Amino acid sequence: MNHSFQLQVQAIIATSFRQRHFSFSSRYTASRVSFSSFCCGRNSEMEEVKVASDFLVGDPALLEKKIDAIRSGGPQKLQVIADFDATLTKFSVNGTRGQSSHGLLQQGNPEYDAKRQQLYEYYHPLEFSPTIGLEEKTKLMEEWWGKTHALLVEGGLTYESITQSVANANIAFREGVSELLEFLEERDIPVLIFSAGLADIIEEVLRQKLHRSFKNVRIVSNRMVFNDNGSLVSFKGKLIHSLNKNEHALDMAAPVHERFGDLDGPTDDNASLKKRTNVLLLGDHLGDLGMSDGLNYETRISMGFLNHNIENSLSCYREAFDVVFVDSSLTISTIQCFVSLNNITYVEDFWIAYS
Repeated sequence: MNHSFQLQVQAIIATSFRQRHFSFSSRYTASRVSFSSFCCGRNSEMEEVKVASDFLVGDPALLEKKIDAIRSGGPQKLQVIADFDATLTKFSVNGTRGQSSHGLLQQGNPEYDAKRQQLYEYYHPLEFSPTIGLEEKTKLMEEWWGKTHALLVEGGLTYESITQSVANANIAFREGVSELLEFLEERDIPVLIFSAGLADIIEEVLRQKLHRSFKNVRIVSNRMVFNDNGSLVSFKGKLIHSLNKNEHALDMAAPVHERFGDLDGPTDDNASLKKRTNVLLLGDHLGDLGMSDGLNYETRISMGFLNHNIENSLSCYREAFDVVFVDSSLTISTIQCFVSLNNITYVEDFWIAYS
């Protein structure tokens, strides 16, 4: 059965010290699950961990230790790093596979749309091939992204086409994303959205789907340069693909509100972001764990969204992420995490609530 559920990480704000505790509450009890049949480079078996069909914590004690460390650091040391496609957005929309920020784009030129689709059909299987080494795969991704960007310029992409593509796209945010971003904005906790897609499209998705901007949100992605007629002429800065999106690319980051014309400046520049050494990382791909590369973090809690290919990937995700969510219909109702009042934060519960 495909359950729809809400992930809640609730922070209780305290003005005085309380006894710390961390509890799991679920409809499932601890169990023993064998992963010996899963393809992950080696056989492994997990014993006595918190397992549900939708929710997995491999090492609750380590997770509790990390939460204590982040709580002690307070919100002034915390930043949130999130992937965009299939992490903040839904993997499945209206019963079909949701589109990515790259995949939704229609240039208004069928010839060039077809050429980009041909590139996708050739390179996408290579991106996830277990037999291709990282160095070779990185070169292939650079080829793919470079050729795709060249086709967008050559095919005469306009910003009007981006606006229309987003309006027609099968893309939606997970429930609760807007509330999460507002929650973090109120507490001056910066959010870095990393994407190998196109920043201009992500900004347009935010505008059309959430209808507002967030002064604490920066986007690290491929940025377009348009001429006065609104036609794409080039791309700005270094190329960001699926295997190199990390904090080494921070010079590509720009606040969302700049395009929207908001007057308030960013809450954090790139130098101050590097001083925020506690990280909550959200991603749906093992490669997303590299988004914090380049940041000399002290503590990182990683949450992995395993949307598909579950049997072949669960063992790897369990080993790699602190928390794994196994459900393509997951909604983020609230991640009110590690909030501080008078520099004291108290995280009370972490649980799954089914809707």
